[in-house]
Amino acid sequence: MRIDKFLKVSRILKRRTLAQESVSSGRIKINGKVVKPAHQVKEGDLVELGFSSGTITIKILMIKETVKKEEAEKTYQVIEG
Repeated sequence: MRIDKFLKVSRILKRRTLAQESVSSGRIKINGKVVKPAHQVKEGDLVELGFSSGTITIKILMIKETVKKEEAEKTYQVIEG
């Protein structure tokens, strides 16, 4: 799954266009590398999200095409932040 879609499906970011803009601007790294919105993620990847208030690092636990709102937090684990 693409990183921009994962961020939207997991409800880390509200809209896919916002996710694409964040990735394109270099605020999101996967396993320490700046990537493009089409970068494929897999379970176990570490995603670092840079916000104006600080940085959050998450570990991808599960990849699903669709997730209910209640189950969205089960797709990732916050490591730092």
